[in-house]
Amino acid sequence: MSAFTFLQQVEAFIADNRLLDKSAPVVVGISGGADSVALLHVLTRLGYSCIACHCNFNLRGDESLRDRNFTCETARAFGVPFDEISFDTQHYAREHSLSIEMACRQLRYDWFETKRREYGAQAIAVAHHRDDSVETLLLNLVRGTGIAGLTSMRPRNGFVVRPFLPVSRQEIEAYLEEQHLSHVVDHTNLETVFVRNKIRLEVLPLLRTINPSADRSIYTTMQNLREVERVYRDAIERQQREVLTRGADETRISIGRLMALPSPRAFLFELLSPCGFVPDQIDEILAACSGESGRVFLAPGHRIVKDREDLIWVRQEGDESQEDVVATILSPREAETLLDGRLSYRCVEGRGYELSRDKAHACFDLDKLEFPLIVRRWRIGDRFRPFGMKGSRKLSDYFGDCKYSLVDKSHALLLCSGNTILWILGERAADGFRVTPETERVIEFNYKK
Repeated sequence: MSAFTFLQQVEAFIADNRLLDKSAPVVVGISGGADSVALLHVLTRLGYSCIACHCNFNLRGDESLRDRNFTCETARAFGVPFDEISFDTQHYAREHSLSIEMACRQLRYDWFETKRREYGAQAIAVAHHRDDSVETLLLNLVRGTGIAGLTSMRPRNGFVVRPFLPVSRQEIEAYLEEQHLSHVVDHTNLETVFVRNKIRLEVLPLLRTINPSADRSIYTTMQNLREVERVYRDAIERQQREVLTRGADETRISIGRLMALPSPRAFLFELLSPCGFVPDQIDEILAACSGESGRVFLAPGHRIVKDREDLIWVRQEGDESQEDVVATILSPREAETLLDGRLSYRCVEGRGYELSRDKAHACFDLDKLEFPLIVRRWRIGDRFRPFGMKGSRKLSDYFGDCKYSLVDKSHALLLCSGNTILWILGERAADGFRVTPETERVIEFNYKK
């Protein structure tokens, strides 16, 4: 694709999706990488008034400073204003119990929105492209998702617009080469520590051995699913008018009308999952519709009570909706102490490692874990795969078998990697992350109740 054709494709996409016009400036996020440099260059060539905005997350030492200086020089070369901010990302992530990726996302978009308002800009343009959209779909599939996750990135999300969605990373790099434009490379994008990088560097190349046009085929499927989603959303909205009775303090879900729907579970999933109810809870709520009254289901800030003919849904404040993450391990160090000294860990070599049967002790193959690790309270709907057992089971059932009292349950803490429970602190560890003779690095935990 020539540079002229590339420009035409982006210009047509902007027009077809009504992303931008020439009436007001555009905030453009620029990191210094190939995608953002190309985006800023293309938008200025198409006649948009741009402000280049750069975030320094201070995560990569001298490389972060290199990126900042490069983006400043690039903005000057393109003749556009440059604005910047520097974040203490590690501190923000610890303070808000977030992964580094999520902390960067929140900091970036909050600041971009501040700049949009300050400059009176019409939109915030970011450089997500077709490959990013495909990666997001695969990431959502791995984690579990509904139809919204299958449609991946949208051209517009509020004030955030994505003019590069129809073009690939390869086409962007070809455009830069033809225009003799330089960019910087973030070396962390070449590491497989993060799940998205594993998809980009390992999963997608494998899919291309099956179909060389796998990326384009997946993107086309996403576009088809967006059309399906429009029909689906319209049906859900009509069903909500039939099933829900909204009051000032509560919403009632008619059980009779709910069960008469073509798919009661899909309806409940779309209604409740945005409020923090997990799929297992939704299954339990659906099962409770045919049972006795009085069952209670909780999510942060929400309570659902099963009544005779209705599910009564109320928003709530208080202890039951408080944040349940009590500690976060952003990345492994040689050793660290948490929970006022009650929990400690150390990283050791795996070769010749001796296992312990002590319940206060747990060890895992460090290279199998996804960071950050979190320590949190248990939630209704949690599932756990105990060491030595096939398949998972509900944590509530495990507690029942082990004769946990209500006090024991309230004090139970879980060590988690992503959405996977690794260890009930001071009790049983999970399978799937065990130390084997092939393990090269071990992370070893000790817990004092």
